[in-house]
Amino acid sequence: MDALRSQVKERDLFLQSLMREEREGIVRAYRCLLLFSTVDHEVAGGVATIDIHPARFESLERIDRDPGVREALVRMFFLVVGGISPISKR
Repeated sequence: MDALRSQVKERDLFLQSLMREEREGIVRAYRCLLLFSTVDHEVAGGVATIDIHPARFESLERIDRDPGVREALVRMFFLVVGGISPISKR
């Protein structure tokens, strides 16, 4: 986890929950997609999956309550997961 922390800028990061680990009816962790700005690049970002403890997950600020925001976030994450490449204008 420290290796990932050293690559992530404190600002501009987003989490999207993907799935949860559940044992005997108790949620043990949330697996999330992390989209973040990288420390060593001004405009480049990174994507990683991380597991978050349920108490920590529940304490995070939610911005996806609004249907329009939720739709925009879903589109953004599908683009990121599919791969983003620089394209020059014609």
